Amino acid sequence: QVQLVESGGGLVQPGGSLRLSCAVSGSIYSINAMGWYRQAPGKQREWVARITRDGDTNYADSVKGRFTISRDTVKKTVYLQLNSLEPEDTAVYFCNMGVRLSLTRGYDDYWGQGTQVTVSS
Repeated sequence: QVQLVESGGGLVQPGGSLRLSCAVSGSIYSINAMGWYRQAPGKQREWVARITRDGDTNYADSVKGRFTISRDTVKKTVYLQLNSLEPEDTAVYFCNMGVRLSLTRGYDDYWGQGTQVTVSS
């Protein structure tokens, strides 16, 4: 069974940094785009960053210049480097990938289990 396994969340002071990871567990054929979303308490899930199959990146305005998305295609892993963290960045962060399990199938949406990021002094 294919799963996305996240790690790297935690408690950090304002101005601090964290690095989130999300790795594919299981056998797959290919991955399309990879991305990160977050959901703060009482709010809807919002998009944070995305990296396309070609390596192009896009960011939400609220994190541009502070967060960096990257990937390792061999390890089937996507990363999110979070710098200059602010209390408003506190949320559960979810990774998302378009995964193709075989040549005869299309891409399906997969989500990680979520990892908590708390920014507080």
